Amino acid sequence: MPWDKSAAPEDPAVIQHRPSPQYATLDVYNPFETGEPAPAYASPAPGPLPPPSAPTLQSSRKLSPTEPKNYGSYSNQASAAAATAELLKKQEELNRKAEELDRRERELQHAALGGTATRQKNWPPLPSFCPVQPCFFQDISMEIPQEFQKTVSTMYYLWMCSTLALLLNFLACLASFCVETNNGSGFGLSILWILLFTPCSFVCWYRPMYKAFRSDSSFNFFVFFFIFFAQNVLYVLQAIGIPGWGFSGWISALVVLKVNTAVAVLMLLVALFFTGIAVLGIVMLKRIHSLYRRTGASFQKAQQEFAAGVFSNPAVRTAAANAAAGAAENAFRAP
Repeated sequence: MPWDKSAAPEDPAVIQHRPSPQYATLDVYNPFETGEPAPAYASPAPGPLPPPSAPTLQSSRKLSPTEPKNYGSYSNQASAAAATAELLKKQEELNRKAEELDRRERELQHAALGGTATRQKNWPPLPSFCPVQPCFFQDISMEIPQEFQKTVSTMYYLWMCSTLALLLNFLACLASFCVETNNGSGFGLSILWILLFTPCSFVCWYRPMYKAFRSDSSFNFFVFFFIFFAQNVLYVLQAIGIPGWGFSGWISALVVLKVNTAVAVLMLLVALFFTGIAVLGIVMLKRIHSLYRRTGASFQKAQQEFAAGVFSNPAVRTAAANAAAGAAENAFRAP
């Protein structure tokens, strides 16, 4: 039977179950509620809509794929980078001043203890059970000003490298003596050089340089320049390696190359080490001389310091007093 659309609205069953404002729908129906029938469903009143905002030109405008994004002007970026660099520079300066104040504070503490206790010597660093005790007190971070600490540390490393080079030179000369017995004189001199130059270089040029930077002493600067210039000449002779002098330099290595290749390679390495030390020594001599000229030191100040040091020495004063007393006694005894 075909469906009659015109008869559907008059069907009693459809009319009975058609939604009506008098009956609540399932959204507000509570089956557990008793008593009065459920109120009729009322749809909530719609709230006021926000006023439409006019789209801005920047939001409505789309960037093309080839158009670069604007991350700020170049002048703003440059000013920010300059401000950051200035802050880093100030931070480094503050750190340097803090280190300088810390060093001065430690100096004052040591000076305060100077009246009741002396500084304990700490160099060379020997164990407590050793019968030989340290002979010097050395503390670069405490005694040397901040601007000269790097120079003094470099000179200390140069002295250590020269000592190591002399030790390697001794081993190379020993190997050369083992393959060729005619090099006995060079082997003996290598032993003498390591025993003589190691302590003498520390006492004769490193300690005057250390004391010169510690107390701005013109006299110690002059002593250092005189002795360290001779030391640089010795470095050059060590690098050259004249046969029979006890130095494993270039000439000695080339002579041994005809006898034994392995020993010659060892001597060439020692010669290269001597060459590097000689170059570094010349560079540091020039650098320290430029620092010396900026400190305001002079030969007249060196003479004054030498005279003050001589006359302040108790042994010299005692000898001068005895000589004066002897001369006066002889003058009175003379007829």
